[in-house]
Parts: sequence; structure tokens; C-alpha cells
Amino acid sequence: MKTHLSTAGDGIELNSPDAKITVKVDAVHTDGAYEVFEVDAQRGPTMPPHREPWAKTYYVLHGRMAVLVDGEVYDMGPGSSIAIPSGASNTFTVHTRSVQFLAISLTDALGRFFRDIDQAVPAGTPLEDVAPRLPDLVARHGVTVGEWPS
Repeated sequence: MKTHLSTAGDGIELNSPDAKITVKVDAVHTDGAYEVFEVDAQRGPTMPPHREPWAKTYYVLHGRMAVLVDGEVYDMGPGSSIAIPSGASNTFTVHTRSVQFLAISLTDALGRFFRDIDQAVPAGTPLEDVAPRLPDLVARHGVTVGEWPS
């Protein structure tokens, strides 16, 4: 493990279809044990429910969102956290103009996934145009995605 300081504004920025992801603590700094991401999401369409083979935790910094996990909705505001087990069907919906939260994940799997998404989907691509770009990518990471909104 290496000491790593990430101050406000620091970190590699990655784009995903529904958020801007900033890598705050990379798996390189934790010997692959965990990663921390700052997620900035605007109100609007988000990824459909999906399942990943890794666990993750969200901690809300500002804004409000609802997190859907295995059919149950959890309303979250600043200071709220939720642990999402690996394999659980999950997604989120932003209720305020935007929401900013930390995503913490064990291993380097989520970071590899975010990096691949960033490479495969150009920034600003409308969510409805994302689905055709992802089948091979999500399968390679062991992620299953539910039905995309039309």
C-alpha cells in the first residue's frame, strides 16, 4: 500500500453514460484492495438496473437520490450511505438538480469497468444510444444489464 493524497479537484476524470466519475483513490494505491470514486450525476436518465460481480458502497456528499437494490428503493441525502452486495440488481435516480456521492468498491474491478466505459462511449452520448455499444463490454466484466429505456 502507498500513501496517496487526493485533494479537491484531483483525480482522473472518466465519463460514463449517466455521470462523471473522478478516481480519488486508485487500486494502484491500495495494492488492489479497494478504490474510491467521486460520482457527479445530473438529473435525467440513468443506467437500467444491472448486476455486477463486485460489492460497492455509496456515500452521498450533496443532493438527493433514490437507490434501487433488488426491488427496494432507498431514499438518500447528504450523509447517507448504502452497501450494495455483489450480484444485487441496482441503479439510482437523481432527485435534485444533481447529486455527488462517493462510490467505494473492493478490488480494482469497478475502476477497470469505468475505464472501459470511458473508452467505449464518447462523452455526451445520449443514453438511448449507449446500449448498442455495451453488450461485449459488460459481458467481459461479468455485468448484466436489464432492459434499456426506450
